Amino acid sequence: MTSTTHKSQVIRFNDFGDDGGPAAKELAPKISSIQRFLAAKIGDGVPKIDVKHVVLASMALKGLGGILFVFGSTTGAYLLTYHLLLMTPLLHDFYNFEMDDSRFHPLLADFVQNVALLGALLFFIGMKSVVPRKVMKKKHIKTKTT
Repeated sequence: MTSTTHKSQVIRFNDFGDDGGPAAKELAPKISSIQRFLAAKIGDGVPKIDVKHVVLASMALKGLGGILFVFGSTTGAYLLTYHLLLMTPLLHDFYNFEMDDSRFHPLLADFVQNVALLGALLFFIGMKSVVPRKVMKKKHIKTKTT
């Protein structure tokens, strides 16, 4: 991943204004296509998805999940897992580009990186559920010598 790609990913969620900032501008066409897909499948009863709410939810999941995860919480790992499951296909949509397109390879690399992070989080959650919190140490009884 180039530094400009990483820089743009960091910036897109930093400036959350009245309109949702750069992240909302990037996600708006993707959210509207999801809205159209749901309306075609379900009907006109689909509630409108507000892009600002998607950006805000993403920031909340990532922020709170990251803080809790640093302290070893499985709740934080679950929040980060939800964030990755929801946002990875939206933000890193390499599948919408041809392999010759210059945007394809950076998006694919970021997508694969997020899948690896998802795998690490699932591993963490699995290990936390398997390993007990306190492993009871057995006290060895010393035999008396006479």
